[in-house]
Amino acid sequence: MGKNNSGTRRIQPILWISTLYFAMGVPFVTINAVSGIMYKDMGVSDSQITFWTALIMFSWTLKPLWSPFLEIYKTKKFFVVATQFAIGILFALIALSLPLHDFFKYSIALFAVVAFCGATHDVVADGTYIGFLTNKEQARYIGWQGAFYNLAKIISSGALVYVAGVLEKTKGVTHAWMIIMAIYAVLFFALAVYHYLILPKENKEEQKDGKTAGNVRKELLEVITSFFTKKNILWSILFIILYRFAEGFAIKIAPLFFKAPRTSGGLGLSTSDIGLIYGTYGSAAFILGSVLAGYFISARGLKKSLIWLCCAFNIPFVVYALLAYYQPVDLLPVGVAVVVEYFGYGFGFVGLMLYMMQQIAPGKHKTAHYAFATGIMNLGVMIPGMFSGMISDWIGYKMFFIWVLIATIPAFLVTLFVPFPYSENQKEETIN
Repeated sequence: MGKNNSGTRRIQPILWISTLYFAMGVPFVTINAVSGIMYKDMGVSDSQITFWTALIMFSWTLKPLWSPFLEIYKTKKFFVVATQFAIGILFALIALSLPLHDFFKYSIALFAVVAFCGATHDVVADGTYIGFLTNKEQARYIGWQGAFYNLAKIISSGALVYVAGVLEKTKGVTHAWMIIMAIYAVLFFALAVYHYLILPKENKEEQKDGKTAGNVRKELLEVITSFFTKKNILWSILFIILYRFAEGFAIKIAPLFFKAPRTSGGLGLSTSDIGLIYGTYGSAAFILGSVLAGYFISARGLKKSLIWLCCAFNIPFVVYALLAYYQPVDLLPVGVAVVVEYFGYGFGFVGLMLYMMQQIAPGKHKTAHYAFATGIMNLGVMIPGMFSGMISDWIGYKMFFIWVLIATIPAFLVTLFVPFPYSENQKEETIN
């Protein structure tokens, strides 16, 4: 479609791919990780934080249901700019809500709208990438796409959390986080203006191609039906949900455990220390693990590698149990633990993504089915995350991280018996 549009040749793709995927990563990381640290600083309980910040991420699960309708109205560029501008306004409103008495109620509602806009932005960003790049260009820039998405983690959960910790000492907690939310707002306003000027724009009539709401609904029904009638699909769905089951518990509580006072079983770290550990060491370890996993799988094949990738993904959660038991005072063992866990996270996560691409997505509706698979995968993290705070409040941090280790068992069981309906050597063109 838009690949032959002359406008796409005037500007180097890297100039918009980098900022587009950075913008994609920020809302997800902010809601999933940064908001929890902010609410912990402001005295919200772990159970409230984990339940609501996990629940509002449901938009990323449901996004395949409204994504086809975005093809009918306006253009992808319009939706990219509109969602980024809307996210900027929402972050400004979140900043203004923090001094209010019922700040949690108002801010979490606004974060829920950020999640909807962020999920919609993901759809049109991926559509822009696929629609305006040739297959060769898509392969050339895929590494940059991942790098800038991970840069969002480094900036959001690293640099900005660190700055929040520094500002807390002079401005107080509330005003420190108001400034951080205002920075997010300015960032997204700037991104919206930049992408308005630089993003390629497809032909509106070419994009619509006679589509109506009626035939899009019919097409969506066909996509859903064909997805759930795939061979061994129920077992595959069980796999993609349970592979990350333990992570859903651990990832929500770990930063809150780091922040909690030592008298409550936590580590008593400052906000800036958490930002430094997660945003620099953790993110670097994640990227390194992801890169090495690619070489590991290419040498052995996915089927032979998958159980080892599952081990790498789930076994490192033991570091949190050790931290909870020993409660080290020094920052070094905490940093080492996060590096080990995030390296394993990056190494093991690649296996799950490749399984969805190669064993679930293939067929007539490959892109849509991959979107459905990633949406269902999100449930495996969201549901345990919603109840993680409630469980940790009930049994304490020490026993909670023992529970996380027990929760890894289903992942090993489904990985051992997960079906491979398609040969790894089968060419994509032969899959129908």
